Amino acid sequence: MKYERKFNALPGFGLTMGFTLFYLSAIVMIPIGALIVKTLGIPWSEFWRLATTERALAAYKLTFGASLIAALANAVFGTLLAWVLTRYEFPGRRLVDALVDFPFALPTAVAGLTLANLFAANGWLGQYLVPLGIKGAFTPLGVVIALTFVGMPFVVRTLQPVLENFEREVEEASATLGAGRWRTFISVIAPSLLPSIITGFALAFARAIGEYGSIVFISGNLPFKTEIAPYLIVMRLEEYDYAGAMTLAVVLLAFSFVMLAVINVIEQWANKFAK
Repeated sequence: MKYERKFNALPGFGLTMGFTLFYLSAIVMIPIGALIVKTLGIPWSEFWRLATTERALAAYKLTFGASLIAALANAVFGTLLAWVLTRYEFPGRRLVDALVDFPFALPTAVAGLTLANLFAANGWLGQYLVPLGIKGAFTPLGVVIALTFVGMPFVVRTLQPVLENFEREVEEASATLGAGRWRTFISVIAPSLLPSIITGFALAFARAIGEYGSIVFISGNLPFKTEIAPYLIVMRLEEYDYAGAMTLAVVLLAFSFVMLAVINVIEQWANKFAK
């Protein structure tokens, strides 16, 4: 039996795989490997001391806590935004859809400066919120606001293609069988969207952990209060404390790898649940 060769627009497997490995090595593997090798030269006792200083622990707590809150907020409200943009037609829809990508195009430092001016005590929003006890600038809340801003597009853009390709006939069949809107959403729609929601959450969470530019202005960078781990790494570099900077970077890197592994396991479970 003769098998027809499928046409491939790109060259052969060997050439494309070689380019892929070279590209990943140059951009990802070599820099990460160099960081790990450099860190291996630090004695374990010194590494542990640098990684668990009181200032570092406070930075971890704020970084991971604010990133988790921001990613959860984006998972909820980003899902609603993607649903509205996909399922409804309204005046200004294209403008709203374009604004979703605004955090991608806007320099993060500009975003941080803008948010700081908005939520400062004399800002457009701060002048009304601060008297109510809601302080959005130079507080942990400001960090959450900035991380929510930069992470929102990841959830929306991950969910939109899924919602656009979702078969409406399934919902109509559920309604025909007597299921209400809430029952249809829980039993039919939610299981199909769950893997994409988890993916969007993971992307927003990973983006928030490494965010720096949008936070330095709105947080105030107060040690033990509003100082995030990436900013502390920069401070260690400015102090020529390369061992301390590499230690903090490796801790964030290790946490990111663990997080991605856990997210992959959850996504596989969600895919099985959806089926």
